[in-house]
Amino acid sequence: MCLSIPSKVVKIDKEKNTAIVDTMGVTREAGLDLMEEGSVHVDDYVLIHIGFVMNKIDEEDALESLKVYREIIETMDEADRLAAIQESDNCPSGA
Repeated sequence: MCLSIPSKVVKIDKEKNTAIVDTMGVTREAGLDLMEEGSVHVDDYVLIHIGFVMNKIDEEDALESLKVYREIIETMDEADRLAAIQESDNCPSGA
């Protein structure tokens, strides 16, 4: 199963059409090609799939989801926790 962890946009690169996002402390770059131009802004919460921002989500919903994810990962060991966060947006397109 593929889960998308809400990520907070921390920077937008208009030249590359990408966003730098923070996913529970892990920073990564995500493409904005699938979003309407100008629809994603710094401090927005987004969901990422295979390296692209797929949609924005409400901050309240994002924070509630992050709370649940934190509860889940507290039960994992450190290596599994980091792997889950780092791989959260690299699910196969068929997942």
